[in-house]
Amino acid sequence: MSDPQQFDVVVIGGGPGGYVAAIRAAQLGLSVACVDATKGKADGKLALGGTCLNVGCIPSKALLDSSRQFHNLTHMFGDHGITADNAKIDVGTMIGRKDKIVKQFNGGVSALFKANKVTAFHGLGSLHANKRVSVKAHDGKDVELQAKHVILASGSTSIELPFAKFDGKHIVDNVGALDFDTVPKRLGVIGAGVIGLEMGSVWKRLGAEVTILEAMPEFLGAADHDISKAAAREFKKQGLDIRLGAKLQAAEIKKGEVHLTYGDAKGEQSLVVDKLLVAVGRRANTAGLLADGAGVVLTDRGLVQVDDHCHTGVDGVWAIGDCVRGPMLAHKASEEGIAVAERIAGLPGHVDFNTVPWVIYTEPEIAWVGQTEQQVTAAGIPYKIGTFPFAAIGRAVAMNETAGLVKVIAHAETDRILGLHMCGANVSELVHEGVVAMEFKGSAEDLARICHAHPTLSEAVHEAALAVDKRAIHKAN
Repeated sequence: MSDPQQFDVVVIGGGPGGYVAAIRAAQLGLSVACVDATKGKADGKLALGGTCLNVGCIPSKALLDSSRQFHNLTHMFGDHGITADNAKIDVGTMIGRKDKIVKQFNGGVSALFKANKVTAFHGLGSLHANKRVSVKAHDGKDVELQAKHVILASGSTSIELPFAKFDGKHIVDNVGALDFDTVPKRLGVIGAGVIGLEMGSVWKRLGAEVTILEAMPEFLGAADHDISKAAAREFKKQGLDIRLGAKLQAAEIKKGEVHLTYGDAKGEQSLVVDKLLVAVGRRANTAGLLADGAGVVLTDRGLVQVDDHCHTGVDGVWAIGDCVRGPMLAHKASEEGIAVAERIAGLPGHVDFNTVPWVIYTEPEIAWVGQTEQQVTAAGIPYKIGTFPFAAIGRAVAMNETAGLVKVIAHAETDRILGLHMCGANVSELVHEGVVAMEFKGSAEDLARICHAHPTLSEAVHEAALAVDKRAIHKAN
């Protein structure tokens, strides 16, 4: 084999952590290569963007929007005096639109690589000793790369249950749930997390009977309890059958149906569905990432071990995104990628995990940043809260989107914002008021003193901040 190609930085992984790190490093004047194994759905060519772009964030949002449009047409437009009889959904067209959006952004990332002079390699990348990277290319033309710095950004993969293995047809992960060719009559979902709720919502709005089995005894335990309660009420109204404390024990395919056995507080239960989505979480995709002698350590959970600055302890080797500690969120991976690229270039890169926002794109949306009331209570932090319902917001009523509320948690003594929690329309955008305020060490008083345009949904944030000190205008304090 010929001498390895030389680069300042080699990134293994082309997802939202990897490709962003590659672009930022190139912007800083470094020679950069990015190795990615993702194949395009139609042509098998390099499809940059990782899980997020190809089978995660972007395609799921495309389907969520399509299903929302159909649901509004069939259930909501009558309130506006709009009638549409015999409305139908063409699933093939919907899936085709989703695929077109993905391909558009695949091309966009490739164009950004070209503009920034990032060299892309299509294949499986493995780190060897002395920062050498081998690429097992999909076209059979394997290559060797040598770097001054290597960034591991291999992402994550779906967790498969041993008693409910994916077959791609009856039992699927998020990838399969994005590509059903018809609306299943009965859809079972294992796990009431982000993927389970979002994909369950898509197919429920299109007409499926959706049953979600969640092993934990409480709904959305990671969210603030007031927000999770509000969301649970809305999902129940929508007809999502969410069964808590329900632990799957077996899944057997019989005559084109999936027969489930699960246990709950009442004992052993059974359920028959046409399709089963298993969404019980994700694990770091580190299989084959490290060759013998690479020196990088994996944790007992298979994560790449790093310090607070994403360094692995091996000189010049870094790791970011889903394959390291912290939340498995695309935007967290991107910020880590930028921070590492800047550190390599001698700049002070930084990521504050306390201000990473979380979003679930259901209807209503769920979003938060910072600590929940449960967390501040457990930590013994003195706090005060303010809440405000969207039902009292003029714009929300005009939009027929009155579900949910905003909740501000502030320190009882300093008034500094500890958390901002929301359930409602467009809260995926509104949560960034809290992100910005918290980054600047803002207080509830700061949010309360800022003029918010009327009529907007953002007024719910304003009123919740006012309510922290019992000064809300449009509700009794």
